[in-house]
Amino acid sequence: MLADPRHSCIVLLNITRVGRLDANASARAQGESLALLSACREVFGIPQIAIGEYERDLLPDHIAASVERLDVDPLALWWDPQLAGRLTELGTGVLFLGGAFLEEEVLIAALEGVRHGYDIRLVPDLSLARDKRDRSIALARLAHHGVLSTTLRQALLEWAVSLGDQEVRRTVRELLA
Repeated sequence: MLADPRHSCIVLLNITRVGRLDANASARAQGESLALLSACREVFGIPQIAIGEYERDLLPDHIAASVERLDVDPLALWWDPQLAGRLTELGTGVLFLGGAFLEEEVLIAALEGVRHGYDIRLVPDLSLARDKRDRSIALARLAHHGVLSTTLRQALLEWAVSLGDQEVRRTVRELLA
């Protein structure tokens, strides 16, 4: 089933996480997908929420400007009234989830999101694994629980087709060319 952009939201956990990984190197590796975040907001009005470790200065200005920051613990985000209220206010049914670390906070947030009734889509091109060996295990576990994986490019096409608007489809094709 195609996700409707009017009921979609992007949630990014620990998007600028530092520690064992260099955040600048991570941002460069995710560069193309991060650059598409502003298009998600501009073309479709997709809300983007950053939770957990987030340093605005590590992101390009046009990307940071499109992201709303909520001060919520990534391991307890589904019990936080701030996030629940925001998702309800937005009418969110499909949640596109990415961030760091895939096999830790992102995995738990996705599984809990399914339990809370959301259609969760993992965005692996916006997700970082601490241990690449655990990445495939996390992806298999998520798939077992109905969490689909999709790239941000695929999501843009999905939203364009879902709207049935020829002009929006043309805009997305040009953007992705």
